[in-house]
Formats: sequence, C-alpha cells, structure tokens
Amino acid sequence: MRVVIAGGSGLIGKALTAELVAAGHEAILLSRTPHRLAGLPAGTRAVGWDGTTVQGWGDLVAGSAIVNLAGESIASGRWNDRRKRRLRDSRLNPTRAVVAAVAQAEPAPTVLVQGSAVGFYGPGDDRQLSEESPPGGDFLAELCVHWEEASAAVEEVGVRRAVIRTGVVLSAEGGALPRILLPFRLFAGGAAGHGRQWFPWIHLADEVAAIRFLIEHGEAAGIFNLTAPNPLTNREFAKVAGKVLRRPSFIPAPAFALRLMLGEMADLVLEGQRAVPQRLQKLGFPFRFLTAEAALRDLLA
Repeated sequence: MRVVIAGGSGLIGKALTAELVAAGHEAILLSRTPHRLAGLPAGTRAVGWDGTTVQGWGDLVAGSAIVNLAGESIASGRWNDRRKRRLRDSRLNPTRAVVAAVAQAEPAPTVLVQGSAVGFYGPGDDRQLSEESPPGGDFLAELCVHWEEASAAVEEVGVRRAVIRTGVVLSAEGGALPRILLPFRLFAGGAAGHGRQWFPWIHLADEVAAIRFLIEHGEAAGIFNLTAPNPLTNREFAKVAGKVLRRPSFIPAPAFALRLMLGEMADLVLEGQRAVPQRLQKLGFPFRFLTAEAALRDLLA
C-alpha cells in the first residue's frame, strides 16, 4: 500500500516511515524541504509541497492511505498572539490542502489518519477521559477541535477517517523526553508544580504501531486516544524516571517559576489529562509498553 505522510519529517513521521517500509508499504513524505531528508529507507521518497496547496503532489493520494501529522511544535516559543496564529495556520492550512487532494482523487484514498492531541480535553482532573469525553475550552483544546473539524469533509466523499489524539510521545531521539529528563541527569529532578496532574504518555514504538494498525484495519474509524493504557501522575512519573536513572526525584519545579519562564505554555506541564485508549483496546491493538518504567528502561537502555 502507498502511504502519503504530511509532516513526515518530524519525530513521529520518521519513525512511522521506518515502520511502514519494514511492513512492506511504500511511503511518500510531503515536506517543504525534501532535499534535507537524507538517508531515507528504501521504499521511501520525499516530495516537496508548500503546505497550503495540492500542487506537485495531489495526484499521489489516489488509492493511497494518508497520514496528516503536519503542524509546528506547540512546545517551542512562548504563546503570544503571533505564535498562536502560526500554530493554527501550520495545522489548518495543510489539513485543508489534504482535504482538497482527497476531493479530486480518483480513485479515492482508502483512509485518512488525522493528527490531533489529548489537549482536546483541556486541563484535566481525576476523571478518566475516553474518546467520548467532551472538549475543553482553553487554547490547546480549541486548536485541536478546529484541527479535527478541518478534515471532517473527507467522510462526505466516503473516505474512512481515523483521528488520533496523541499524548506525550516518549522517545530518546527527541520530543519531550530529553527535556523532561535533563533535570534528573543534573540531580535536580522532581515533579512539575504540585505533581498531581496526569501524564498521558505513550512509547514512540506504540505510537507508530498504532497508526499502522489504524491504516491496515478497515473497521477503524472515528476518534482514537493514542496513549498508554496506564497513565500516571506527574509526580509518579518523576519517581519512575528517578528510579530508572538512579537519580533523586524529590526537587519540584514550582508552578510560579514555570509560568514565569514559559507563560501560558506552562500549561503543557502543569495541566494534564487522564486519557485512556479505550477504542484502540476494544479493537485489540497490542501495546508493547504498558508501564512507564518498562518504556523508560527500553528507551534509556
């Protein structure tokens, strides 16, 4: 099967490409800078796009699967009005282009796996959040709502759509984990704020395996939380990290200091969601990493 990946040059996209090619699929990465994507595995090619139109790539989605992961990182730069606008545009414009490509494709694509995040649910409490839970009302929740809605039109032309609300993806190669672990390596690790907020994590290997699972299983449609089955609180995760690294984990990062440094973006670490992958589990997806300790030991081996 041909799989077209928008946003394929990021952490998840690169790992997904390797997973798909190893399974015998063809992967096409859409990138604004395809010349920089060196060392791609056999069975992969990079195609340039501007992130807003179908020019130069729209014909590639005919009969293909599409994975839309396009969007700037929410964890880089303070969230001022200009930054928020960039975060919205970097998600909504590519998604509209994907929808336009689907509308003109003949034959139609087999599936669209649409990116989103557990930030959809807003700042959480102790409630367990399934895919049926309502959205929150903060910036991240509204961003996710609009991002998901932007791709809904593909269903009107009969294309199966699976929306992935991803948690914190753990990888030694990048993303949040190296930054989370840095204070522990410096013997200054601990919880963020009060530490009672939930930490909806997932190992990168399970993230990409779940996306492949959704591509390959024709009955998989609708919303899917891509998080490990056993979320834990920020304080509990800090204890696990300290145990695995053999470092102390009792030095908290005060909430006021985080807000002073990060502004509104501090909500990424001071708020969390107790999201669980209810629908993935019902479909029988086999998670490899069920506990944070097992995930960290694998990643830091």
